Amino acid sequence: MEGGAEVCVYAGHAESVEVCLFEPGDRAGITERRVPLTHRLYGYWFGFVPGMGLGQRYGLRARGPWAPHAGLRYNSSKLLLDPYARAIEGELTWTGEVYGHRTGSDLRPEDLYHPDGRDSAPFVPRCVVVRDEFDWGGDTRINRPLSESVIYETHVRNLTMRLPGVPHELRGTYAGLAHPVTIDYLTRLGVTAVELLPVHSFVTEPEVWRRGLTNHWGYNTLGFFAPHARYAAATDPQGALDEFKGMVKLLHAAGLEVILDVVYNHTAEQSARGATLSWRGLDNRAYYRLDGRGDDIDVTGCGNTVDVRNVVAIRMILDSLRYWVSECHIDGFRFDLAVALGRGKNDEFDPDHPLLVALRTDPLLSSVKNIAEPWDLGIQGWRTGQFPPLFCEWNDRFRDRVRSFWLADLSSLVSGHRAHGVQDLATRLSGSADLFHARDRGPIASINFVSAHDGFTMADLTAYNHKHNEANHEDNRDGSDNNCSWNHGIEGQIDDGVSLVRHRSIRNLMATLLTSTGVPMINGGDEFGRSQRGNNNAFCHDNELSWFDWEWEPWQEDLLETTRFLIQLRRSHRVLRQRMFFSGGEVHFDGSKDLDWFGPDGTPMTLDRWGDNSQRTLQMLLNGSQRDQAALLVIYHGGHHDTAVTLPTLPRAVNCELLWDSAWDRPPLEPTPATLGERAVMLPASMRIYRIVRGDDEDQPA
Repeated sequence: MEGGAEVCVYAGHAESVEVCLFEPGDRAGITERRVPLTHRLYGYWFGFVPGMGLGQRYGLRARGPWAPHAGLRYNSSKLLLDPYARAIEGELTWTGEVYGHRTGSDLRPEDLYHPDGRDSAPFVPRCVVVRDEFDWGGDTRINRPLSESVIYETHVRNLTMRLPGVPHELRGTYAGLAHPVTIDYLTRLGVTAVELLPVHSFVTEPEVWRRGLTNHWGYNTLGFFAPHARYAAATDPQGALDEFKGMVKLLHAAGLEVILDVVYNHTAEQSARGATLSWRGLDNRAYYRLDGRGDDIDVTGCGNTVDVRNVVAIRMILDSLRYWVSECHIDGFRFDLAVALGRGKNDEFDPDHPLLVALRTDPLLSSVKNIAEPWDLGIQGWRTGQFPPLFCEWNDRFRDRVRSFWLADLSSLVSGHRAHGVQDLATRLSGSADLFHARDRGPIASINFVSAHDGFTMADLTAYNHKHNEANHEDNRDGSDNNCSWNHGIEGQIDDGVSLVRHRSIRNLMATLLTSTGVPMINGGDEFGRSQRGNNNAFCHDNELSWFDWEWEPWQEDLLETTRFLIQLRRSHRVLRQRMFFSGGEVHFDGSKDLDWFGPDGTPMTLDRWGDNSQRTLQMLLNGSQRDQAALLVIYHGGHHDTAVTLPTLPRAVNCELLWDSAWDRPPLEPTPATLGERAVMLPASMRIYRIVRGDDEDQPA
């Protein structure tokens, strides 16, 4: 607006609100000019601020009651960030001045309830006014069907910090992620979407900072509308926003969707003992879930929980999501600890919570990919399969069963103990209908994954029985102890005979992921065997432990070619990309089924076999319901000895060819002819994929 700007902010219990203007570069706050907002309606304070234009650095101050037991913590000595700021500049200094209450080494419990009168302005970031206009050209969201998607979860810095060919000044940045070398790697790999760990502006937690470490993953949000400035090669706020948009534009031009991992369940202010940086100082009772004593109800493990019972918090989340879709052309979101976003007035998860209903019905937000992490740390927090339609979910049941079948169960067998059978594995391979059949959600509701940013990498699953998080400086207490991993007899990454077996195990895990019905998600770097040296909680390492190492051993190059082959196999065979669940019934005129299961002797699975935990070999026939779909036979042998498997005889099938064997270090140039009904000897813990050639469709498309 000419001559200034209209400003509006919610502070429902405040007595006054001021906009504080600063000159660029003024960290000390000596140029601060305060302009009161003179109008108030429904808890919103608003007004015209003269001289406020593009590039203006600013913050907010709110005066009101200091009543901690009532959940109110107003302190006008604290400079606050605008929750809707499009850009945030400067670092947060962890000092006593950024806390609304008294702090110090001799802190007494009652000091938490007394305000600190020191000015926080010299120690906190500034909001910056930026323009939304950007030359998008003809860019639009890609809208690729979920059934056609292969998601690649990665981190802006990790992927490119050491990537040869990316200029040093662009490594670890949005521009580096959009560099032709990076895009060429992703497109040649064959993935269709990048899912980026949080890029909302964030800060390091004080306890992590005191250990000399940093919050690297970004799950500690400081601003829901501002891209994290440190990920930009540009040094000015406007340039950082434009660089982010340019990244999205270039990825789209290469056919890659962009999905953001978003953290709306908590903020960087932590518990009531934490800092006053934004929401707490504007309206603690509106933004956070509190108990009757004014303390935070924490179901996130991070100190506070955004109160999605309050319309103000819901509106902020929805406005943020709409901003990233409409102004930044984002293709979808992965919601961290999504159960916390569906907890209603009785603190119970409600799939028809107003926020979830709004996400499903909003014309813009319902058109993008919405992926839930279906758990939080509250009571009855594990809710896999219970989110409503239009949501997909991270399928932890798939993760755990696949890991157990190929790793933990084999460890038990080698030790002379019992293992699981194949019944639950078959459920996961075919789309987890037990979890996602309700309300016609279909297998595309299942985001299948074996590893993710949180936990062991795929290579480390095969090399470590136990986590090794000593570098996190928490005495190895952090991170999960339930990893379903197996070190194959020797702990740690080594280069000897056991490595050959480990490499086959990695191939088994990757192939199971990419031949299963559902939407596969690859943890970035697993395609070439990236290791974090057994650290399964590397959130605090912005260093070589987390950055991808692009200097590969020959086996890693082979693994990359294997992953590319398997992704292409999925792309070229429609039967691997089902939108609906298999019926398991007869769908062809010859009586054959769209999905069938056989034991190692080539005969159909029976109830007794399904219930037999000693059954460790399963043949899955993916026949499809459409006549123009090529059929695939996938064999999963999870035993610790060689076994002879008899390929089943099938109606109309005259021949078959072996496309891939996990015993092979590298994919073949051509398929190997095979014969149905023959006996094939499989190595311990191995997989095979056959293509079925039928009598009347030898030339049929995949």
